[in-house]
Amino acid sequence: MAKRTALIQVEREERESNQAVIRRFTKAVRASGIVQEAKKKQFRLRPKSEQMQKRSALRRLEKKQEHEKLYKLGKVDDSKRSHKRRS
Repeated sequence: MAKRTALIQVEREERESNQAVIRRFTKAVRASGIVQEAKKKQFRLRPKSEQMQKRSALRRLEKKQEHEKLYKLGKVDDSKRSHKRRS
């Protein structure tokens, strides 16, 4: 991703109020997408490393196998669980 700098300038027109200048400047900033891009960078999640992905996958497999084992032994009843996701 190339680093992009944008210079936004708004000149005050003759007989234009300060509020109108600020409104035009805000509109220009919004149209340029600077704020949106900054927010994306601020809350960006780093991708997991390959090692962490493998550990996570192994953990999921172990959990699944343990659950299947408990289900076969009759210690876990799946009929009570709802497979609907909460929103």
